[in-house]
Amino acid sequence: MKLGITANAEIPEAIKMSRVVMSKLEGQNVVLESGIARLFGRPGMPIEDMDVDVLITVGGDGTILRSLQRTNAPILGINAGALGFLTEVTEPFLSTGIDRLLSGDYFVEDRIKVATKVAGARLYDATNESVVHTAHVAKIRHFHVYVDDQLAMDVRADGIIVSTPTGSTCYAMSVGGPVIDPRMDAFVIAPMAPFKFATRPLVVPSTSRIQLELSRPKPCLCVIDGQHEHPLEGDEPTEFSRAEARSRFVRFERDFYDRLREKLVCSP
Repeated sequence: MKLGITANAEIPEAIKMSRVVMSKLEGQNVVLESGIARLFGRPGMPIEDMDVDVLITVGGDGTILRSLQRTNAPILGINAGALGFLTEVTEPFLSTGIDRLLSGDYFVEDRIKVATKVAGARLYDATNESVVHTAHVAKIRHFHVYVDDQLAMDVRADGIIVSTPTGSTCYAMSVGGPVIDPRMDAFVIAPMAPFKFATRPLVVPSTSRIQLELSRPKPCLCVIDGQHEHPLEGDEPTEFSRAEARSRFVRFERDFYDRLREKLVCSP
């Protein structure tokens, strides 16, 4: 098995835990991402150039989301951040997690991504969500949202979130969207701060083609997974659909509802 390691070098705990991971993997076929490799004085390479069976990320959910933009390898997330909803291993179980990985005692969970096209140009695929929102603070926009060529929303709002089931516990949830079991093939379309209180999020099949238009061209931003921004003039056709590729996670247990209860419902 060939393994890759990347970490959020801005989190001291992530650097510390990366050392532990590297020591546990001594003698294994391991490749380090360039940034973390420099910290340890070792050779490394960009994630895009890694040909690995599993990529180990040490950090938080942001570290995982950034990595998923650059690899199709399954991700084993080790939490050194705050919430770490997408991660699988915490510090007390770090040694056990690595042992289970090396022994093959795991499974790979696939999750859908959302593809975004602006004026026909493909942007990054999103594991969590693709968001179009106003480019200026406190400037509402008038959106028309079409699902399979049918007008589904005519709404004045700060923005529109198109979320995967994975992202339903993130940004979409914060604007009143439902939590979607990650085994479902569905998208959530959630308006941000809609002018009319009765406007509610929609759940649509992931096979849907979702189109977004503005009633009048005004500047907006398209943000992918909170990582990549793409400025919009407001007159470009914007389309969302299910991506061909999927996000893949190394899992040891099927514990989505335990995770949901402990980290979101009952977390401080």
